[in-house]
Amino acid sequence: MSDLLLNMKNVVIDGFSDERWHEIIKGVDLTLKRGEVLGLIGESGAGKSTLGLAAMGFARPGCRLTSGEIWFDGVDLMKVSERERQALRGSRIAYVAQSAAAAFNPAHRLIDQTVEATVRHGLRPASEAEEDAKALYEAMDLPEPQTIGFRYPHQVSGGQLQRAMTAMAMSARPDLIIFDEPTTALDVTTQVNVLAAMKDAVERFDTAAIYITHDLAVVAQMADRIKVLRYGEEVEEAETRQMLADPKHPYTKSLWAVRSLQKPSEPAEETILSLENVTASYGTVPVLHDVTIRVPKGRTVAIVGESGSGKSTTARVITGLLPPMEGSVDFHGERLPDALKDRSKDQLQRIQMIYQMADTAMNPRQRVGEIIGRPLEFYRGLKGRAQQDEVARLLELIELDDSFADRLPGELSGGQKQRICIARALAADPELIICDEVTSALDQVVQEGILKLLLKLQAELGVSYIFITHDIATVEAIADEIVVMHQGRVVEQGRKEDIFSPPHPDYTQLLLSSVPTMDPDWLEGARQR
Repeated sequence: MSDLLLNMKNVVIDGFSDERWHEIIKGVDLTLKRGEVLGLIGESGAGKSTLGLAAMGFARPGCRLTSGEIWFDGVDLMKVSERERQALRGSRIAYVAQSAAAAFNPAHRLIDQTVEATVRHGLRPASEAEEDAKALYEAMDLPEPQTIGFRYPHQVSGGQLQRAMTAMAMSARPDLIIFDEPTTALDVTTQVNVLAAMKDAVERFDTAAIYITHDLAVVAQMADRIKVLRYGEEVEEAETRQMLADPKHPYTKSLWAVRSLQKPSEPAEETILSLENVTASYGTVPVLHDVTIRVPKGRTVAIVGESGSGKSTTARVITGLLPPMEGSVDFHGERLPDALKDRSKDQLQRIQMIYQMADTAMNPRQRVGEIIGRPLEFYRGLKGRAQQDEVARLLELIELDDSFADRLPGELSGGQKQRICIARALAADPELIICDEVTSALDQVVQEGILKLLLKLQAELGVSYIFITHDIATVEAIADEIVVMHQGRVVEQGRKEDIFSPPHPDYTQLLLSSVPTMDPDWLEGARQR
């Protein structure tokens, strides 16, 4: 067999928007050898995911494969029937999505979904496929590999679900896997485990992979070669070590330099929000234990910790979505009602939240203008032309033009969806915004723009932020104070400079040491620690 597995020649892909077709992939070439990993990087909207899906002979709704050649193991996917392409998907070509939570069917057990494609393609009988799935769970370092498959998606953590999805992709032993931002939403310690498990699986089964990401440090660990895309065109391609050491194109150099934003922390006199000795539970399972946090007016408090540490649960208590069993939430010195339903419209308006998963946070049937317009009408009474003008202003704030008001969420990139969610929160004109991993799905250029925007708004409006994140670079860029959480408890809190200065408590040291670097050998060292 030839070493060349995938050969994409002069591929052109059109997208439909503004009532016309226009090119979004503009004559790109891509080659991939058996067992090789190619990293695709670039800004949101560069065409990374569109090109990755095209490697399966697939175009997402609103797109079409216009011209070019896509040769997979000697077969031109542009010329064969859709039935023949479908026969390859799930058997010889697999796809690992960015959001495992959105990709799994919540009504079916993990193991049933893991083996579904393998069984349907007739590659193994169900009993054999299930035993193999358990072996894959063990290879992916999942806990209780013999039984975890009998859980439902909501009964495992995000990191475990992402590894289960990789096991699902590996079940049929495909020749090619497209990884589409598979660790974006994971905390740093979980990301290390998932990256190591994926790299081990790819190496063990000699599987070729296209690894799509905006995280340069992650692609440095996974890829043999890196291809940079921008506006649907190739900017540069080189071996990983060569590109990391000596990027040639000015745009590539700009990607390497974007993580330089660092905000000096500023002290504040007034406290806008405080949690006092809060204990909370889901049913009978306690999840927060005696948590006390204070948020200064006009400043940013970053809450960091692993998946399951209680970060998002703390946000749910603050917003009234999860009433505490003990303790209180005070805003401007006034105790807030524990439950959301008991809070006044004014109390609801003053605290807004931006959710991590933009895909599931917006109604797919509503246009952007409606999504942003609802809080404008509900909280500020804006209707008609006044509402349209304010929607246009908010879109401009998040660096999108007013034509986006007529688009549906399905017509937006991941980064654009998250920016719409930010605009929706700003529409209420709040005093405090809780940002739950709001930049995790964005490329680093857009991340920097969003962080600068949030800092600008804070300086101009005096808005306060609680910033829930696993990205230490984001903490350095935006935080004044840091709260470190572990297993529902506050490990330490204080000014950013104090938290980042050694000596560190053991758990804080673990978080800091789990942040990938641009060294291609970092992951190997992390696995050995």
